[in-house]
Amino acid sequence: MSLNMINSYASTDFESTKGSGLLGLMQEMQAPASLDFDSISQNGGFAGSESEGKLGKRKGEKKVRKPKYAFQTRSRVDILDDGYRWRKYGQKAVKNNKFPRSYYRCTHQGCSVKKQVQRLTNDEGVVVTTYEGMHSHQIEKSPDNFEHILSQMQIFS
Repeated sequence: MSLNMINSYASTDFESTKGSGLLGLMQEMQAPASLDFDSISQNGGFAGSESEGKLGKRKGEKKVRKPKYAFQTRSRVDILDDGYRWRKYGQKAVKNNKFPRSYYRCTHQGCSVKKQVQRLTNDEGVVVTTYEGMHSHQIEKSPDNFEHILSQMQIFS
């Protein structure tokens, strides 16, 4: 796949979600399986390599993709209490963004959900939290606190 085709696809996807002005739950569109979702830049371009997805695959097999959901929340703190327990396993500097991206895994045994947390450069008050996968268990913490957070969330239209 050519780089122009990848950037065209990524820009269209990014502009369609950004253009509505809606901050809230949105399911990420299916990107080509051979691209690395972590390498989407702030302007919506991909910088992934196609070779990563082809290693260890047989002809005709497709990689099983976990659903990804992104929340944009206006908050002063980076970590919002969503009712689950998380363990931080990494952090990295992101190109064209002065804020680092943090990586978390759900601590429940057997649950493979991951999340990424990053603040936007152009609007420092907005935190983007991306969840990958679905939890295989119930919420571990009291939902009272979660309702309090939901009541404080601002959704823009």
